[in-house]
Amino acid sequence: MTTLSSGFARARRWLREHPLAFDATLAFCTLVAMICSSFTDPGDGHGPPAFGARTPELFSVLLMTLTAAALVLRRRRPMQVLAVTAALAAVEYVLMDPPAPVVMSTVIALYTVASRTDRPTTWRVGLLTMGGLTAAAMIFGSTPWYSQENFGVFAWTGLASAAGDAVRSRRAFVDAIRERAERAERTREEEARRRVAEERLRIARDLHDVVAHHIALVNVQAGVAAHVMDKRPDQAKEALAHVRDASRSALNELRVTVGLLRQQGDPEAPTEPAPGLAVLGELVTTFRNAGLPVEVACADRDRLPAAVDLAAYRVIQEALTNVRKHAGAGAKAEVSVVRVGTTAEVTVLDNGRGSAGRRPGTGPADGPPGDGDGLDSGGHGLVGMRERVTALGGVLTAGPRYGGGFRVHAILPVEARTGEPERPGTAGGTGLRR
Repeated sequence: MTTLSSGFARARRWLREHPLAFDATLAFCTLVAMICSSFTDPGDGHGPPAFGARTPELFSVLLMTLTAAALVLRRRRPMQVLAVTAALAAVEYVLMDPPAPVVMSTVIALYTVASRTDRPTTWRVGLLTMGGLTAAAMIFGSTPWYSQENFGVFAWTGLASAAGDAVRSRRAFVDAIRERAERAERTREEEARRRVAEERLRIARDLHDVVAHHIALVNVQAGVAAHVMDKRPDQAKEALAHVRDASRSALNELRVTVGLLRQQGDPEAPTEPAPGLAVLGELVTTFRNAGLPVEVACADRDRLPAAVDLAAYRVIQEALTNVRKHAGAGAKAEVSVVRVGTTAEVTVLDNGRGSAGRRPGTGPADGPPGDGDGLDSGGHGLVGMRERVTALGGVLTAGPRYGGGFRVHAILPVEARTGEPERPGTAGGTGLRR
């Protein structure tokens, strides 16, 4: 039984892969059925049909052969095949009495048309075929017009139209489900790629902020230590201590950021909160230790959302790093964070005159060239700040100040678009005044 079922499955799969062979097989089976039926006399309806009671005419055999041969092309030319088979069936009803069952080919052709066209076409073609063949059978046949053979023609052609339309509707329904599933899969993949790209950009910004800030401080303090090592060893030791603290902070923040990339089953990542305005004092202290005087004014307001708090901290960190790297000797910086209605405004000012090695701005968005353009040497600091602020729906402007220096101003909406939950304690220390 298993061998028989597997052989049938293989044969069906082969016929499905070779539609022309399937249609030829169907045409041959239809021809055999029509010829066998032409030897059967249905009788007067009061007894069983008698096989062999009559013999088909040669003309009827020719018509049955032609209509069966036309079915081989039913997929390629469905309307033409239907027209040929219906015309030959009508000729059979007109010329032969009793007629041979040539209409069997017309039933199959009509089913093919209904399953491969739209519903209006099926209605029009089906009604025309049903009416024409039924009228020919009733008018030219020797049996009464109300005989069961005549109504059988009407029933079989109508059944073929209904069955073909049902198959077409089911195919359309299955195709729609498949297309919708494929579209949903593509949408999920695109959404996943978009989220991955956004996360990579966020991590890249965090890494840039951490590395640019701390490495700049380490570079400055290392230079100070090398300069005063011989004459003032105490000051050199103090500078090296600042180098050690800055490098330790950089490592800790890198560990927190990279910990987000760990997969399930890896060692647990650090659970320290991301930096925010609560630790702004510590950030300012590192710059003061590096020789940059910084004044801070943070209004005592409600706590900011986590994403806004982190963005404000990173903007201040990057702006002060640029001041320390580019503003020149004797520069001072001012930092202010003010809550204005539904926004938080972060401003970083400096009075630096710049240095000869400072990179000019790349365009109006990065600030015009000249002294005091707070760009870092790699050109990504201001771009990263602007992307971080824009991602929250805010606006960042940066450019030279009148009379010298540089100004970075960020307006952040308090209701962040990221929808992140607030972290307790990340912004509770914003009431800092210096």
